[in-house]
Amino acid sequence: MVAANREMAVYCFDTLVAHYNSDDAPPAAFDEGQHPLFVTWKKIVNGGEPRLRGCIGTLEARYLVNGFRDYALTSALRDRRFPPIQAKELPTLECTVSILTSYETANNYLDWEVGTHGLIIEFTDPNNNARRSATYLPEVAAHEGWTKEEAIDSLMRKAGYSGHITESLRKSILVTRYQSTLFTLTYSDYVSYVRATRGVAPAINGVKPSNHY
Repeated sequence: MVAANREMAVYCFDTLVAHYNSDDAPPAAFDEGQHPLFVTWKKIVNGGEPRLRGCIGTLEARYLVNGFRDYALTSALRDRRFPPIQAKELPTLECTVSILTSYETANNYLDWEVGTHGLIIEFTDPNNNARRSATYLPEVAAHEGWTKEEAIDSLMRKAGYSGHITESLRKSILVTRYQSTLFTLTYSDYVSYVRATRGVAPAINGVKPSNHY
């Protein structure tokens, strides 16, 4: 099984740096394969808890190199919840790459473990018969401190459902659970890696080099 690793996170940073420099990213240093994947950007401000800055991926298997290239940019620049990440923010960023595995249909909406499983929910909106779906990666419910029920209710809101959440509606949900491997890399660790492997630190147009990195 392919596991998320440092080279995948480095490639996501390379892709974003190349975007700001209107350049091509260096070739990826990991093996090709097809897997569902996500790219998550978080911003660290004044040493505090990292704050989500963008997270988008695909539940369908993609070739890893193309997938990480596409979603590194999509999650950084086109997550509708946030303004696009600017080049000057790069030194404050950390990148988490996730590869999703072990898809299973849950028996019911409680048939999963917080911290172990990510969730995909699908249900019919009783107000307009629209099909709705949403997903959370395995780390989300644990990070938020949610119970299983709270996680499911939050997912229903994420899917766009604004009506009253009843127990019968929860029981109607189709839940697919999955697991993931992930790797998180800060910008400073990225710079150190690039220096060590390429002999020169990355330069970004319009961003002054920092003594800290």
